[in-house]
Amino acid sequence: MATDFACGTGGFLTSWLKELKKKVKTTEDEEKYSNSIYGIEKKQFPYMLCVTNMLLHDLDVPRVYHDNTLLRDVLDYTEEDRFHVILMNPPYGGSEKADVKNHFPNDLASSETADLFMSVIMYRLKKDGRAAVILPDGFLFGTDNAKVNIKKKLLREFNLHTVIRMPGSVFSPYTSITTNILFFDNTHPTEEIWFYRLDMPEGYKHFSKTKPMKLEHFQPVMDWWDNREEINEDGFDKAKKFTAQQLTEELGYNLDQCGYPHEEEEILAPMDLIQRYEEQRASLNAKIDRVLEQITNLLGGKPE
Repeated sequence: MATDFACGTGGFLTSWLKELKKKVKTTEDEEKYSNSIYGIEKKQFPYMLCVTNMLLHDLDVPRVYHDNTLLRDVLDYTEEDRFHVILMNPPYGGSEKADVKNHFPNDLASSETADLFMSVIMYRLKKDGRAAVILPDGFLFGTDNAKVNIKKKLLREFNLHTVIRMPGSVFSPYTSITTNILFFDNTHPTEEIWFYRLDMPEGYKHFSKTKPMKLEHFQPVMDWWDNREEINEDGFDKAKKFTAQQLTEELGYNLDQCGYPHEEEEILAPMDLIQRYEEQRASLNAKIDRVLEQITNLLGGKPE
């Protein structure tokens, strides 16, 4: 069963159904197909469109619910609330109030919406289940306490095996924030992570509403996936494998690896630029706080 806890109009769910439909051969398969999705959407209009979308894909009783995933204590989830497959592009850039953050353990209580959804995913992924989640760059490089704790939980309790870096205009014109696809499963702690940077296809400067990203543009990732090798182009890592120890002990949970060179040429929309600045400022402040704490400890304790 594929699950999306912020499913919008059902894009991920319909993609799952299209692939699953190819395997339907028997009446038993039809029944499994009809019960193969689960979605939650808090906004009324996208929720209605998602239900309609599911009906058009031959689901007579879609398991899609009008609700807010973040308004339930994550510690209350039981085995019955967990799923084998979670596919999500959670909302990001939003800031949640204290009443929402109260549904999460203190160490994971980020104010960033995408961070909270990441915690929900970890609490609701079955043993041996797998997940693919789209997250902004801020999650990878963020070093504020909540982000680091979420990444600690991810690497210590789950197998984050692949991070695909995506071009900045993939979701244009909705946002120009650069995003990534994190692939992980609930099998064992992370031992090593592969990073792969998907570059713009030849002939494209950026994607747009009239020139969107197509499945064929993702082909380099699929070609590399089963024959992984490290790639360095013009002195920049395009694909590289890191051990969990490198990323935690040496790099301080900084997952911002194999990024795009020439970032100074990136042009962001004003609100996206503000969000990027706020993420980087929060990350820098957290680094400064940690260094000051280390210096204070070396000097024999907190100053009076």
